[in-house]
Amino acid sequence: MKKFLLTIVLVLTLFSLRTGIVLAADLAYRVPAVSTDERIARLEAFLASYDSPLVGEARTFVEEADEHSLDWKLVAAIAGTESTFGKQIPAGSFNAWGWGIPTGAQSGIGFDSWKHGIAVVSEGLAKNYFGRGAETIYDVGWIYAANGNSWGNHTIYFLDKIQDFVPTAPEQLPVSI
Repeated sequence: MKKFLLTIVLVLTLFSLRTGIVLAADLAYRVPAVSTDERIARLEAFLASYDSPLVGEARTFVEEADEHSLDWKLVAAIAGTESTFGKQIPAGSFNAWGWGIPTGAQSGIGFDSWKHGIAVVSEGLAKNYFGRGAETIYDVGWIYAANGNSWGNHTIYFLDKIQDFVPTAPEQLPVSI
């Protein structure tokens, strides 16, 4: 019976990877493939490659993700989808996520800082999206942006870009002696 259940789980996992479906369980409870410090360094280098004003908040992204059982790349990927990583936001809002900004509006919720925004968005995703039954990025997108397919595709694109990022700028390459 255990072998049967293990086979079913393996088949479902392979199916979700092959079809590009990202399940909430994959995002919320994935054991990190890299250490906390490696995740911070990778995210910082990735954000720097986009000349993002969020570059100094890599640690905040990772710590908030861990605190709320989210994929460490998710909130940054949403910032990529919504604002090109904080570069296109309402002036002075520190809102790189379009959080509380209705479709077509030019402003909405503003945060005191990037750190504050990351904390609010991370908690909101955990409680109000995954905590209420969203199972895929596409499910989140239908609530978050009213277009789950397009929004989901963009967000998964950035999740993958962050995951696979390898620094190319000399100052971003690790050095060991």
